[in-house]
Amino acid sequence: MVAKKAKKHNFYFEIFLGGVLVFVVVGIGAYVQYQKLIKYYEKRIFPNVYLDTVNFGGKTPSDIEKYFSLKNQELLPLKIEVVYEQTPIATFSAQKLKINYAVKEMQSKAFSIGHTKNNLSQIVSSVLHLQDFRFPTTINYDQSLIQDFVDTTQQKYSYPAKNALFKFQSGKVIEFRKEVKGLKINSEAFLKEFDNLIFSLKVNPTSRKINLTSTVIKPEITLDKANDFGIVEEIATGKSNYSHSIAERVHNVILAASKFDGILIPKNKVFSFNDTVGDISSTTGYKPAYIIKAGKTVLGDGGGVCQVSTTLFRAALNAGLPIVERYAHAYRVGYYENDSKPGFDATVFSPTADLKIENNTSAYILIQTEIDKNNNLLYFHLYGKKDNRKITISPVTVYDVEPALPDVHQDDPTLPKGTIKQVDFAATGAKATFNYEVMLNGNILTQRKFFSNYRPWAAVYLVGTKE
Repeated sequence: MVAKKAKKHNFYFEIFLGGVLVFVVVGIGAYVQYQKLIKYYEKRIFPNVYLDTVNFGGKTPSDIEKYFSLKNQELLPLKIEVVYEQTPIATFSAQKLKINYAVKEMQSKAFSIGHTKNNLSQIVSSVLHLQDFRFPTTINYDQSLIQDFVDTTQQKYSYPAKNALFKFQSGKVIEFRKEVKGLKINSEAFLKEFDNLIFSLKVNPTSRKINLTSTVIKPEITLDKANDFGIVEEIATGKSNYSHSIAERVHNVILAASKFDGILIPKNKVFSFNDTVGDISSTTGYKPAYIIKAGKTVLGDGGGVCQVSTTLFRAALNAGLPIVERYAHAYRVGYYENDSKPGFDATVFSPTADLKIENNTSAYILIQTEIDKNNNLLYFHLYGKKDNRKITISPVTVYDVEPALPDVHQDDPTLPKGTIKQVDFAATGAKATFNYEVMLNGNILTQRKFFSNYRPWAAVYLVGTKE
């Protein structure tokens, strides 16, 4: 009985030893195959490792380099054009931007599978196709170059918003500035979009255009919030050109214009040029310049003030204001036809000739003057509140043209004998008319024909008699 038990025990033991032996043999075989696998992939990429959609399993890092070197060649001819407000402002070549696939980085990522510590699970998953290892490729470029471009563009095109200024003191606006909207280049959005564009070259390696955008910055204080006079916007501008004026005349133009800068015209009030300009004499700073007096061109204090009245007259016409009083010059003065047809001048001579305009708008009117010394231009800017008035100024009709008078020579004891100085220029006589009509909501506010009668004029020469 004991012998049978021992015999049975030996049978099971032999089976166990056989099983162990098979396991050892299989294990040794598996180990040998594993070592062969490791040896084979020692310098290769394990199976099922992808860069984007390309399987580089079994390839070497050198194969990756060769593949993406060809891809980099495709990028070389590309150009990226930057457009701002529908205008190209910069073009970057791929070479200048150093656009290229990040080969070293991709080699490192692909080769890392199965070649790092504790990598058995990766090897098994790779070899038995239990998992795909996928890595997106990266395209590098010189980001500092684009950052510098954005910084330069920001400096060139961006500017801050400016709040309106309106300071009223002693019946005059002493500080004035209409609000100015600011502008900011959308740098962060552009840099992000540029990154996306570079990334998209993987799918579509073609030259591209990219838009640079900007954002308008609104000022915190607008003109309508800065004053209590109802002034919200510019309603009209008048302009005249004083080219060929002598220095004394230019001085007087600038001085007289300064008297009007910051003046307010109340609603429903008639504004007088003479009342505002005040005394015109050497005691108030004016210099002698040639004026028309008693039918002659003579030196007189304030020559050039009519340039200022003429400019205000033109501004009032453009604003659609009623012209209560206006006088044309006795003859055609070249200064007023530098940039205009005859008939758009207004002479003043206190107390007999004035320029008067009425403010029939719903707000005060602020006068701002501007001198462009480089181009010899005088501007009158009128600020107030626009309504729906429609202004019609007809073309000028010039007729009854007469030839200029014969030259005139006048003795001048202040000039050395033998000196001849031309102080006035010949002008043809003529009549000029134009129609002026202002409508508001279908009603006529103003309807008038302006008439100017210019006498023919002679060139005037001063002849020195001083011994």
